[in-house]
Amino acid sequence: MTRQSDAPRHVVATPADADTVLRRLIRDGWVARDGFALPDPAWDVSGNRLVLHGRITDPEALQLAVLAAARGAGIVAICDAESPLGRALIDDLARLGPVRQGPAPEPNDHSAVADLVPEQRALLDRLAAGDTIAAAAAAEFLSLRTANRRIAEARQLFGVRTTREAVLAYLRQRGPQP
Repeated sequence: MTRQSDAPRHVVATPADADTVLRRLIRDGWVARDGFALPDPAWDVSGNRLVLHGRITDPEALQLAVLAAARGAGIVAICDAESPLGRALIDDLARLGPVRQGPAPEPNDHSAVADLVPEQRALLDRLAAGDTIAAAAAAEFLSLRTANRRIAEARQLFGVRTTREAVLAYLRQRGPQP
């Protein structure tokens, strides 16, 4: 039997949101593939950890996405959730299990903040306060090279490309500070 509840199902509004979700899934060991047609003739593909992604623009694409989800593939669909096509997609996918709307992380995702070393937290706190990397490095008694390396590791941990995105992800996951 297919284990649909384990496969991620996301409906997002923009390609940027899809990229955010896909980066997180790839980091978690999923293999991303463009389009909703499954290459494997076997019915149950849940063991492949395959996530299919693309735009839902017509009923045929919707049917392919739902069929792929029923066969155990993860889905990241770009579609307006308020449109008739989007509502139909969400309704059909919801019959298989939970559907996430938007780029929000899965509720059981562990926080990347917990994986940061104290140096990385201190650097990200200083960057969030407006310091440059050089100023943050000096304040934390680190070489600029070490600070850049720590920030690069944090970017990778958060699954983002820029330092600004890493700081924003850190602030979102860290939450408000007393």
